[in-house]
Amino acid sequence: MIRGLYTAAAGMVAQQRRHDTATQNIANLNTTGYKQVDSVNHAFPDVLISAMINGNTTPVGRLNTGVFAEQSISQYLQGDLRESGKSMDFALSTDLQVADPVTGQNIAFDGSGKYVSPEGEVIYRPQAFFTVQDAEGNNLFTRNGSFTVNAATGEVLSSGGFKVLDSTGKPLVLTGNQDTLKVDGQGNVLNPVTGLPTGTKIGVSVVTKPQELVRDGKGVFHADDIAAADIRYSNATDNLQVRQGYLEGSNVDPTQVTVDLNAAYRAYEANQKIVQYYDSSLQKAVTEVGRV
Repeated sequence: MIRGLYTAAAGMVAQQRRHDTATQNIANLNTTGYKQVDSVNHAFPDVLISAMINGNTTPVGRLNTGVFAEQSISQYLQGDLRESGKSMDFALSTDLQVADPVTGQNIAFDGSGKYVSPEGEVIYRPQAFFTVQDAEGNNLFTRNGSFTVNAATGEVLSSGGFKVLDSTGKPLVLTGNQDTLKVDGQGNVLNPVTGLPTGTKIGVSVVTKPQELVRDGKGVFHADDIAAADIRYSNATDNLQVRQGYLEGSNVDPTQVTVDLNAAYRAYEANQKIVQYYDSSLQKAVTEVGRV
């Protein structure tokens, strides 16, 4: 009986985590560059139940001891691009590919940007991010291209106040009397007068294994292990484009997150009733059976 109580309680905790994740997604429906989060549940190890009959052990079967919220996975699918008309707004339009190591052909990713090989290996579609830097000098990655310029230093800053980097890993700084950037589709910074490339390029990082990224606040991600995430700056062969005057919207699917929210609520409610049932049974065992 106690085991069932713990199993139902574990289910309540897991569904609360799922509900919180769905609520977070709904709250960020209109957040620029936000990436949807999915809560993944995992079962506790099964227990083999056996019956002892006349000194002999007879297997009864396996008993599952509950579920827990194992992790939250970000979905890095492209959000809709919307025109803002502001020269300091930028968005990334990407369609990065990975060749199958066996066939050499481009991998056909599913709608979530994932591919499972016949051998069971999970491969995620590479993603591109603007590269920014915090006050401690750590590189961070974001899809929110709403930039501003520090009037005193000329440094280009992200919406979170981080320094935007160029393709050499240095802070992007406007020179002379510039108060805005002008770039081409590859992210090359152009001379505002001549329209020719200046030799500086916006730092767009390609993350080959985006599942290695860790979500931080202010719409940025970081990688605990740069090598494991296989991060590099973009080059001319990458199928990506920098769109000036556009912003990328949230990729949250409002219909799906609403379904997840209601499902989590119903599952939480069902587990709650199980806990109440066990509590009532234990009360009877103590107050009534004990008197007998």
